[in-house]
Amino acid sequence: MVPRDLILENEKVLLRPMTRQDFPLLQEITLPASLWTYFTHDLSIPEDFEAWAKPHFAEERLQFVVFDKEKNQVAGATAFGNFSPRDSRLEIGWTWLGKSFHGSGINREMKGLMLDYCFDTLDLERVEIKTDVLNQSARKALIKLGAKEEGILRSHTQMILGRRRDTIYYSFLKGEWPRENR
Repeated sequence: MVPRDLILENEKVLLRPMTRQDFPLLQEITLPASLWTYFTHDLSIPEDFEAWAKPHFAEERLQFVVFDKEKNQVAGATAFGNFSPRDSRLEIGWTWLGKSFHGSGINREMKGLMLDYCFDTLDLERVEIKTDVLNQSARKALIKLGAKEEGILRSHTQMILGRRRDTIYYSFLKGEWPRENR
């Protein structure tokens, strides 16, 4: 459905498939550990980083390295996953940015490229995005992007430090990804 060698880019950001050679650059920006409060792995721990990356190398999702072209630096990662060709949908997720890239506009840029690809190239019916119900900054960003809040799955996901996350789903349907956001 999605080619494993897919590269997405505009004048501000470049997304390309992650390789093992990217690990040192990515791991450099995984500190502080507080970045992972709303994440399912603590990527500042090498074993957790490996566990997070494993589904990409098993071709269960397509994990991208995100480059900030203006700063010429690795900014973080994002992915396409949970592909369902029959249902004409996929999920955007597994997204994180190094602390110095928070609030920089990179998240909006990369999600815009990914949504354009999903709806314009893949001609999907639905794109899903989910997050921790407690992650207010991610929720606000998704609403600002135009995502529709759908509902909460209670005690849905195991988090670091033993907490169980209530997961909130957001989506875009074909035709809902507004042209003015591009």
